[in-house]
Amino acid sequence: MIKPVILSGGAGTRLWPLSRELYPKQLLNLVGGSSMLQDTIVRLESIDESSFPTIICNDAHRFIIAEQLRQLNITPTSIILEPCGRNTAPAVAVAAMMALKDHGDPILLILPADHVIEKVDEFHLKIVLGARLAREDKLVTFGVVPNSPETGYGYIRANQKQPLSDLMSSTDEAYPVASFVEKPDLSAAEQYLASGDYYWNSGMFMFRASRFLEELKKFAPEIYQACVRSVDLIEQDLDFLRLNKETFAACPSDSIDYAVMEKTDSAVVIPIDIGWNDIGSWSALWQVSPHDSQGNVLKGDVLTHDAKDCYLHADSRLLAVVGVDDLVVVETADAVLVSSKDRVQDVKLIVEKLKAQQRDEALLHRKVNRPWGAYEGIDSGERFQVKRITVNPGASLSLQLHHQRAEHWIVVSGTAKVTCGDEIMTITENQSTYIPLGVKHRLENPGQTPLEIIEVQSGNYLGEDDIVRFEDNYGRD
Repeated sequence: MIKPVILSGGAGTRLWPLSRELYPKQLLNLVGGSSMLQDTIVRLESIDESSFPTIICNDAHRFIIAEQLRQLNITPTSIILEPCGRNTAPAVAVAAMMALKDHGDPILLILPADHVIEKVDEFHLKIVLGARLAREDKLVTFGVVPNSPETGYGYIRANQKQPLSDLMSSTDEAYPVASFVEKPDLSAAEQYLASGDYYWNSGMFMFRASRFLEELKKFAPEIYQACVRSVDLIEQDLDFLRLNKETFAACPSDSIDYAVMEKTDSAVVIPIDIGWNDIGSWSALWQVSPHDSQGNVLKGDVLTHDAKDCYLHADSRLLAVVGVDDLVVVETADAVLVSSKDRVQDVKLIVEKLKAQQRDEALLHRKVNRPWGAYEGIDSGERFQVKRITVNPGASLSLQLHHQRAEHWIVVSGTAKVTCGDEIMTITENQSTYIPLGVKHRLENPGQTPLEIIEVQSGNYLGEDDIVRFEDNYGRD
């Protein structure tokens, strides 16, 4: 049995301002009409013996991921929540331990959630080869055949003098791993490309669950023991499996490469040429997107004159660009990025500055998804804030109160069931109600169409942390 494991814990800071910490790149529709996570799942549908993947994700993304699974007509049943990020080795260890408990000893197919793969059939053939090697107790990684001296990827050096011919057919190709190499400078990357011995590190792996854990226990026993304790204390929470926060936070943070693959003598690399791209920057996204006759990628309401080889994205207004080459311009409702294409790796430095200044633009979009729907900031000033709130049919917000703000609700469309203190009322389009400071309240949508309201908040403090929940359908504190 092949058990896919999708790692969806990344933040995608190099794709800011579209990618935010609480809505990262793997959940966005960047290439085609589906999110990158959804594309990753769909690519697995025709793999023989495959079962529904285990998804390991940040706790803050759980409801968005569950909703994206439902859009694929998949009932979310195997989503493991990380209370904090601890890199890939602990995440895969947890998945392996759960697989041993629930599925015997399957072969794990480890996949990041944010890759583009154009040649899916070829990818499936490489998975078949990987499974064959994994059954022989090999720890398999997939190395992308490089087509340029890329400095943004780590590399895998293959021992091409010792092909694994005894385990393969004449048309297959796999080699023992000689070493893993950090991201090189341009000169070293050019040498790697010329040698033919090096491949880009794709971050995709295959191995038996028990075999990986055996090597992890040998080379990283602290990670192994911390993950054992975390899995022993795992709890069901609605559709999710929640790792114990205290024990998982105590786990050392390390990658599969450092913790196991660089140390084991059983690592092998399968070269792949499958139209792979990890969309690690705006320039990478420009490469895989359709271009106009001038080499521009245009997303949204964009007008150009004498612009060439640019990536231009407009979310909420007209974007006009004149007389520029090789630029990235990305507009959202609350931020605009302008960068030369050869400096887009440095976008992460802007995100670091935003975090240092504790600015919301690093974390959230103006429109924020919630398990019951979404809210979007419209206007704000001293002592007031205006939001547009959408509540899905049959959904409800928590029973809550605020210590520092009052709220006015005006129904724009749909029907609202409102609890305010001891009173329960129904209000419809063009009607309104007032929620005094310090009063328990709840907003529900009893109808079959989305409920749209305008909320006007007033008070001394308007932060989202001024919420005291008493009842919640979604297991939030």
